[in-house]
Amino acid sequence: MDGEISPDEVKDLLEDDADVRIVDIRDAQSFTHSHIPDSENVPFHELTSRVEEFEDADHIVTVCPHGKASVQAAQLISSYEGTADARVESMAGGLEKYGMKYGLARPEEKETDESANAESPF
Repeated sequence: MDGEISPDEVKDLLEDDADVRIVDIRDAQSFTHSHIPDSENVPFHELTSRVEEFEDADHIVTVCPHGKASVQAAQLISSYEGTADARVESMAGGLEKYGMKYGLARPEEKETDESANAESPF
């Protein structure tokens, strides 16, 4: 593992269209609810069986809710022989910190009540 990367640096990488894989290690339901745009979901419990998917990656950033479990995920990925040449980092502060500053992608929700979109009169 090559250490931690800040949410600002992750945002810059995404804006620069850098060759980076953002790996969200939460469960599928949490990922569907909200995630960093262009990230991919590989739940932590599936990492050992899917680590070979990262063999061709040059830069991998793992993310989780608070930036703790993603450190373990980054260590696991970087210990795999196929990722020996990749830069593998964990995002410090996790999705909570990233989301507070930049927001997270969420699925489109269909409004059934038109008044939900009305402006407040106050």
